[in-house]
Order: sequence, then C-alpha cells, then structure tokens
Amino acid sequence: MRAVVLSISTSRASGEAQDTSGPKLAQLAQAMGANVASVELLPDDRELTERRLRHWADVERCELILTTGGTGFAPSDVTPEASRAVIERPAPGIAEAMRAASRNHTRHWMLSRAVAGIRGQTLIINFPGTPASIEQAGAAIADSLPHAIELLTGGKGSHA
Repeated sequence: MRAVVLSISTSRASGEAQDTSGPKLAQLAQAMGANVASVELLPDDRELTERRLRHWADVERCELILTTGGTGFAPSDVTPEASRAVIERPAPGIAEAMRAASRNHTRHWMLSRAVAGIRGQTLIINFPGTPASIEQAGAAIADSLPHAIELLTGGKGSHA
C-alpha cells in the first residue's frame, strides 16, 4: 500500500514552528505496512489542499492519503472542507472511531471535525494535529485500514 502524508499548518509551513505531526503520522503509516511516498507540509489553504489531495489520488494513485491538522474550529481550519470537496464516498465510521478514541484523553474530543472517505481507489483520512492525538486516533483504526485498502483496491479480503 502506497501512502502520502499531508501536514496542514500555516505556522509550520512558514517555519514558525517545527512540524512533528507529519513525521508522526508517517511513522503510523509505516507501522501499518505502508510505503510512504511523501510527507508534504502545506499552509491552511483549502484550494491548495484540494489540489494536493486530487494529485495524490488521481495522478500518483496512492491508496492512502493521511492528513494532519486543520480539523478544529478556527476560521483557518479548512481541512475537512477540502477533503469533502474531493471525496466521492464518505467513510464516517473511521472519523467516528478516531473521535471516540480521543474521548478518554481530552475533554475537547467532540470538537474534531475530521472526516474520512474514498476517492476512486484512495482512502483519505483527516487526523488531528498533535502527535499524541495521532497516536490515540491511529490506534483505534490501524487494524482495519489494511483490510479497507484491500477491499478498496479490488481484493476480496476476509470479513472475519
């Protein structure tokens, strides 16, 4: 499975702060057996994010696109809107599982607007923007993602 990580943060993209979330998400993808093609650092820009999502799904044909950041309530948080604009079929259970996993770790768990869905044969998942939250959310879905990708790309998979 080929994956890409898009780390979305204006402050990190401008060099104001170091990006630790993108590398953490790449580690998670690798632990699931993914070959990470790239880790890109983007500012909070809806149109740019949409273009990069389409590029990695349609041109590069990655099976998995993981984003981190831009899923909160701030006016600049537009990752879910960019993702919804390119997703063809929603996968709400993934985002629901990630939010549920955060419940025991933060009282603000319900403020995540992260989404997940499918574009062609690519699964797109929005992760939170902090390394600890990435680990918590990733633990909730990691076992199911290889099976999801297998089904998405035409494999039969086991439903056990």
